[in-house]
Amino acid sequence: MPTTMDLEIGVAAYKVVRDLLEVKKGESVLITIDSAGHWRIAEETAKAAEVMGAKVMVAWHSTPPGYGKVGDPYLPDALHAAIPETDCWVEYNYQWLLYSTPWEKALTNPKRVRYLFLGGLNEDQFVRCVGKVDLNLQKQFQDTLVGLTQKAKKIRITNSAGTDVSFENVAGRPVTNEGWALEPGAHFLLGQIGWAPLEESINGVIAFNGSFSGGGEADLGVLKDPVVFHVKEGVCVDITGGKEAKFLKVWFAKLQDPLMYHVAHVCYGFNPGAKLSGLCTEDERVWGATEWGFGYQGPFFKAKGINAKTHVDGICLNSSLWLDGEQIMDEGRLVHSKLADLAVKIGKQ
Repeated sequence: MPTTMDLEIGVAAYKVVRDLLEVKKGESVLITIDSAGHWRIAEETAKAAEVMGAKVMVAWHSTPPGYGKVGDPYLPDALHAAIPETDCWVEYNYQWLLYSTPWEKALTNPKRVRYLFLGGLNEDQFVRCVGKVDLNLQKQFQDTLVGLTQKAKKIRITNSAGTDVSFENVAGRPVTNEGWALEPGAHFLLGQIGWAPLEESINGVIAFNGSFSGGGEADLGVLKDPVVFHVKEGVCVDITGGKEAKFLKVWFAKLQDPLMYHVAHVCYGFNPGAKLSGLCTEDERVWGATEWGFGYQGPFFKAKGINAKTHVDGICLNSSLWLDGEQIMDEGRLVHSKLADLAVKIGKQ
């Protein structure tokens, strides 16, 4: 019997397989989803991959208590074995396998696995953030902003909650252009552009006024009050704010891992369908937001390789951005002429 958005979910799943992964006949496709994830999305993706002639397996498993290596002891041995031995891996897990040991084995030096992270999306988010996105316009927009960012040497980001942070880029470090998983390596939901700046150059205040995600008990969702990280030379030296900030200060201390305080990356959010929901996968891509990660640093950033116990992400809404002194964005609105024109075509400005 048909259920809500059956056709729209089918379209989005087909775009994942055909356009974002370009699955070839005979390739192995692994789809992972934990018991807290949304089964219909995994099922429709499996059907679409089967239509493309792939060899499909869906791994449905119990939900671990946290992200990354925190979840390692709770994962089935068969899952550890399967992840590095596939051509395409689509992750729909609510508690991410991202940064876990099997993820690391498959993607530290990727030779085979094309990994696309879509962790935790529900049916509505999947349709808004994948199915309804004009991929051609989105690619033009992201390519333009990636090019500008790669050329920049000094960057400043602010927002109305109190963010004012500056840093320098490192020539040669990649600026990831997320959405398309067309070669071996880690790739993520459409609408995110991320990179690792020169870690010791990051100084200032990062005020998260959107949401905060740390897996398990530190998955705070949409924040009631700003959580402020004070950063000196790439390391958080203090966390201030209300009750949520006080909780995080204690939680970080309990981890007993000094590397968790290190900045791992910064990202722009530009998915036209994304709304602030409390799910990090979507919130990181809210149009005009910036996002900062602390702790474990993915190998795809080709940076220092911070090997912390886990990873956290926070969202700064309505950001302003300067690249080498030129203002690109003002409180979430693009002011660079080419980007502004593309944003209008996309329907966001």
